[in-house]
Amino acid sequence: MSRLCSVRFKIEFVFIPFAAWLWFANATEAASLSSAALTAKREAEAKGYIFEASHDEIVAKARQEGALRVLASSDPLTLAPLVKAFKGKYPFIEVRAAEISREDSQTRAIQLKSGSRLDEDVIHVSPDLFRDYLPYLKKFDIAAMAKHKVLDIPAKMIDPIQLNLVAMESSLQVVAFNKCLIDPAKVPNSWEDFLKPEFKGKKFVADIRPNLETVMAAGAGEAWMIEYAKKIAAQQPIWVRGQTRTITQIAAGEYTLHHGAYYQGVVRAARKDPTGCLQSKVIEPVPVRVDGPHAVLATSASPHAALLWLEFMAGTQGQAIIDEYEPVSASVFSPGSVIEKIVRGKKTWIRDMSHIDKTSKWMAMAVEAFGFPRGKRPDTR
Repeated sequence: MSRLCSVRFKIEFVFIPFAAWLWFANATEAASLSSAALTAKREAEAKGYIFEASHDEIVAKARQEGALRVLASSDPLTLAPLVKAFKGKYPFIEVRAAEISREDSQTRAIQLKSGSRLDEDVIHVSPDLFRDYLPYLKKFDIAAMAKHKVLDIPAKMIDPIQLNLVAMESSLQVVAFNKCLIDPAKVPNSWEDFLKPEFKGKKFVADIRPNLETVMAAGAGEAWMIEYAKKIAAQQPIWVRGQTRTITQIAAGEYTLHHGAYYQGVVRAARKDPTGCLQSKVIEPVPVRVDGPHAVLATSASPHAALLWLEFMAGTQGQAIIDEYEPVSASVFSPGSVIEKIVRGKKTWIRDMSHIDKTSKWMAMAVEAFGFPRGKRPDTR
């Protein structure tokens, strides 16, 4: 009996210090995390930003808000499954989401400048209107919250300068062509190939809205982009405006070759092309635009529900829905997205969030390099 008591005493003697050590370790870790979050909060507030120190706290506040209004860049057919999935995760939030066009963005920018209050919580910020929207966005330090794992958002999706915008979409530009009109072996293998003599004189189409050139400026520099734009103009392409219609015309055989078509537009049109003639080629450096920057409006009635929406859109489930329905428009910074897989291991030019405020300037520079006279539209035949 005494031996049993002795053994039991020894076991308890060992166990109690271990339990105390385990408690101390957990308490120390919690204190460390609290200290790091507290430091991040102080740093954010010193810069005039808001830092929420806990995801649970964000969810609790969103529960109290109970509603969310979103103006997104996504198509209504994409928003429907996004809203359904989001409500499945946060059933206590009533969501209304709608697509915002570029014209709508301009109208709302004017309304904000005039002092009007918008009803929305999350809004898509068009790169062309970036500076117009900045004063009216809630200054959450989303970058710091992502860094400290308060929000599960890939850091590269977040504007590293403004800190409160999240871009959860991407687009890449490819060479689109009609394989029934041109031998795929003769399709350019590089951007410089478009400057060869055989492609001069209305042999390919080029968009007068120089989104491709803005990515070139980001990746190769302004000087290179301007010189290239001048050389493209000298090739006398068929100038067009708009992607969807032009890609459809290539599928129909009206045009042969597109210099810088949107990959997702080609995918969408190819799904409807019974001939199989519409094809695309990815050439390097692959031009990638980080798109779909969204932010919380300063006047938002549900700012914490809005944060959860941004996190959801940037997360695995939201990105998979965007890839399926947009289609293929999930972020290049989302592991496993279609675009991330395409560019993996390839040379890229990326116009990311750090370049977004230069977009309008680069567009103007490219248009000037094209040689378009002001007040006169180019020949778009």
